[in-house]
Amino acid sequence: YFPETHGISFRIQISVKEVLDTDVVLKLLFHLPVNYPSTLPDISVNSDQLTRAQCMDVKDKLLEQAKKHLSEPMVHDLILWVQQHLKDVIKQSATVCNEKTALSKGTEDGIWMLLLHLDHMRAKAKYVKTVEKWASNLRLTGRLMFMGKIILILLQGDRSSIKEYLILQKTSKVDVDSGGKKCKEKMMSVLCETEIQSQHKRFQTFEIKEYSALEELQKEFEAAGLKTLFSEFVPPLFK
Repeated sequence: YFPETHGISFRIQISVKEVLDTDVVLKLLFHLPVNYPSTLPDISVNSDQLTRAQCMDVKDKLLEQAKKHLSEPMVHDLILWVQQHLKDVIKQSATVCNEKTALSKGTEDGIWMLLLHLDHMRAKAKYVKTVEKWASNLRLTGRLMFMGKIILILLQGDRSSIKEYLILQKTSKVDVDSGGKKCKEKMMSVLCETEIQSQHKRFQTFEIKEYSALEELQKEFEAAGLKTLFSEFVPPLFK
């Protein structure tokens, strides 16, 4: 167990009967923050019988359930829920037999793009490091862009990873408040979340860039085939 300041983490392994005619063994890791249950637990889901995407689906569904139980101890309910509903969750993604076939037929169907606007970063160096770490863990590419007071994060990657990123960005203590205390990102707006079209170019890496003029920023977007995205969402931020 972690010291009390970090809350508690524990692993639970459960076997769910007859999902697709086999027993599925789920390894669930719950991390209960100090102020649980008024804060949602962090959950991670692993299983040798499921694809990564299916594990992500199970996790998303568990977090949805967790929200319904906020402020009451919920781990037990969540475990019961997953035992009863795993079949339904997996059925939705059962069409993908294994990830290799999905990857070989081109992953274009699942690549999404996210454009976020942040109001400020007080602890900039730490914040930037955190965003970099999340992007690399979730295999997201794109840019963290600074232009004057404007801070934009443009991300590309699997839809499930983009969703996961949003959850991290909203629920983790990424910055400090005016008193220097760690705080969550409350002033973030999602400008755009959309599936990548063929005319969009894929970013190969995740980079942090500073721009001195709006034109420079515009060029970055245009080079990525994102001219419309830019003109729709960025100029209004400067008004």
